[in-house]
Amino acid sequence: MPRNRVRRPTWQRIGLLLPYAWLLLFFLAPFLIVLKISFADPVVAQPPFTPLFDPTRPEGARFYATLDNYRFVLGDRVYLLTYLNSTALAAMSTLLCLLLGYPMAYGIARARPATRHTLLLLVILPFWTSFLLRVYAWMGLLGTHGTLNRVLLWAGAIDRPLEILYTDTAVFLGMVYSYLPFMILPLYANLVRLEQDHLDAAADLGARPARVFLDVTLPLSLPGVVAGCLLVLIPAMGEFVIPALLGGSDSLMIGRVVYDEFFLNRDWPVAAAVAVLLLLLLVGPIALFQRTQAREEGE
Repeated sequence: MPRNRVRRPTWQRIGLLLPYAWLLLFFLAPFLIVLKISFADPVVAQPPFTPLFDPTRPEGARFYATLDNYRFVLGDRVYLLTYLNSTALAAMSTLLCLLLGYPMAYGIARARPATRHTLLLLVILPFWTSFLLRVYAWMGLLGTHGTLNRVLLWAGAIDRPLEILYTDTAVFLGMVYSYLPFMILPLYANLVRLEQDHLDAAADLGARPARVFLDVTLPLSLPGVVAGCLLVLIPAMGEFVIPALLGGSDSLMIGRVVYDEFFLNRDWPVAAAVAVLLLLLLVGPIALFQRTQAREEGE
């Protein structure tokens, strides 16, 4: 017998369509524009790329697309090193955020309600300040005559200032500081929902605290770990502000390369190809992970 489908009210259907309309307008449409530009040739004109469809083309071919930009990016060693360097810095930043953020999220989740609210406020507090100002503050901390060097010189730990600013180390520190709350918040949301009965049952069966954490708490918190890692890794891969301000001229990051190609070299097709490849680099593993998760849940 056919199932009786419950007809949703109109306002519920509109509410369900709004997120998809938002993604269509602010993600898919800009992506299609960038994808179109990546198949064009650079020209000295406005806009600085050939149109995808041109009925006045003298050669007679109205539709024109080329893969030269992708061949150039994939065949150039500089872009390959940029992708590898961005991936390495983003992965290390994500790992350190996880190592720092997990104990912090666990401590907040196990704190008393009044203390928990205060600790959460301290985690969210940096968002009340402009992101750009916070990065500028790190320039003052890590500079040759900055706070860190002055403290180390005063303590006698070093005999001359350290060259930290305008290096990959400064970029690494800036990304860890900036994205640490994005790791703590999803981990906290997952850990605070854990049933205390599961932990008590494991302890009653003779498991030590370390074994309870490894066998019960950590597996149950894996969704929060994955969510936090994705929230840190994805923006860190395409970060522009932090490498531009804290990194040196030889600091290779994808976001900075895209900016240089767009605004300095005026090579929009190559910049668009770099951006599309970055998106594919991020979306591929995420889609594979989601497919694996769905398959495991189905079993």
